[in-house]
Order: sequence, then C-alpha cells, then structure tokens
Amino acid sequence: MVKNQRHAVYYGLAAVLLWSTVATAFKLALNELSSLQLLFFASVFSWFFLACCLFKDKQYMLVLPAFLAHPWRYLKLGSINPFLYYLILFKAYELLPAQQAQALNYTWAITLSILAVPLLGQQLKKADIASLCFAYFGVLIISTKGQVTELNFESPLGVSLALLSTLLWALYWIFNTKNTDKPIISLFICFTIGLPLIAIVMSWQSAWLLPSTTGLFAAMYVGLFEMGITFVLWLIAMKKAENTAKISNLIFISPFLSLIFIYLFLGEQIHPTTPIGLGLIVTGLIIQKVATKKSK
Repeated sequence: MVKNQRHAVYYGLAAVLLWSTVATAFKLALNELSSLQLLFFASVFSWFFLACCLFKDKQYMLVLPAFLAHPWRYLKLGSINPFLYYLILFKAYELLPAQQAQALNYTWAITLSILAVPLLGQQLKKADIASLCFAYFGVLIISTKGQVTELNFESPLGVSLALLSTLLWALYWIFNTKNTDKPIISLFICFTIGLPLIAIVMSWQSAWLLPSTTGLFAAMYVGLFEMGITFVLWLIAMKKAENTAKISNLIFISPFLSLIFIYLFLGEQIHPTTPIGLGLIVTGLIIQKVATKKSK
C-alpha cells in the first residue's frame, strides 16, 4: 500500500469518529435488546462484513489453514472476543451510565501492562506504575462521582464488570502477541468460533426473540462500526502512515468526543468529575505511550 500521511490521517480520524459514537450506540441498542441479544446480532453483522472483506481480497482460502495451524490459540481467542468480552462489556453498559462505562473501558491498555509482567515476563517500570496510579485514580473519581473517601459506587457490579472487560481485552491482546496471521483473517476466525458459543447461551437463556426494526438497525450499527468497518479503517490508516505514532495519538481524541455524543444523543448530564477522571486516565495512557516510545 502506498504511503500517504495525509490520507492516513483521514482514515484515522474517520475511525476515531466512529469509535466515539459506539458508547452512545451501545446504550441506544440496549434500550431495544438485552446485552445477550445485542451481542448475537451485532456479531452476525460483523461476521458477514468480515466475510465480504475476505472474499473481496480473495483471502478466504487462507482461513482454514490459519485455523488448523493454531486451533487451540484460536479457540482461546474466539472465546474471549467476541464472546466473553462483549457479553460482559454490554452488561456493564446496562448497569452504568454511558459516560462511566466508556471511561472505564479506556483503562484496558494499563491493564495490559500489568498482565504483561506475569504472562510475558516483562518488568513493571516506574512509568508503568505512574500511569497505573493516574488511570485508576481517574477510575475511582468517575466511579464514585468524586466521593473518593466514601467509596460510594453507583453500581459496584457495573464497575466490576467494566473493569473485568478491560482484563479480558488485555488478555486477548496478550494471547495474540504470537499471532502472525493477517488481522482480518484472525478476526474472522474469532467471530466464527464466538458465534456458536453466543448461540448456545442464547438457547440456554431462551433469548431467541425477533428484535424490532429499531433494535436490528442498532445491532447492525454496533456490529459494523464497533467490530467491523472501523477496524478496517484503522488498519488502512496504519498501513498508509509514514509516521504511525502521529496516527495512533488520534485515539486520545475519542473519549472526550464520546462524551459530547453521550450528552447530545442520550441526554446524560455529564457529571463534573467525569472529564476530570477521564483526563487522569488519558494522562496515564500518555505516560505509558511516551515511556514505551523512549524504551524502543
């Protein structure tokens, strides 16, 4: 692919803009569907989109060999994403205001650095500890709405599930570190494995209800713009980039832009402590990013 930094910025901004809408989309979709139903129908739409991408690029013949080369790895990855990760994340969005759930979800990169110590044998550096302190103090501020000393959580279960989802997402990326297959092929295999698992739970919970037209469109939006199209846009941005660091920095716009969409389309009054806590989380992520760049 021909390098073009300006085009890379356009693709990167498009991806960031779409990612900024998903917290709002999750809450709107959950007004029509249960978290389990949203997961199933969104995953179906995402699976079809990824299949179309593979047929368009004539890469579908690589799917079975990739799976057979590492079946246990893909069974593990597919059980996490989309199955467990999104099931827990959507449940967290059911229990929490969107502004809280989306902010907590951004701490997954910090969780990744912590898990890398026991699982990848990496050392926890001073910058990692600093980023951890900033990020999780931000989590505490957002979760308690500033009542840090009282530890008065609006929904302890919702906060726990949101943080558990970051743990699962970090595990997914750690298990994926040795994966050399093309990202779209890997993601398609994961969704092919995850969909039957979701269907089994749907049957167990007797959740097979035909969604409303609104619910179906909401699931389609989540499936395409959280799990599918946005992922492809980001991949194109990174491939076209002459300087990938400048493109990856665009992601820091997303959580603040997301708050604007939450306010405009959900009507949630943004609590004064949310931007403060989110600022601390993003500060932690920036510290981690700068430290990683220096070490390289």
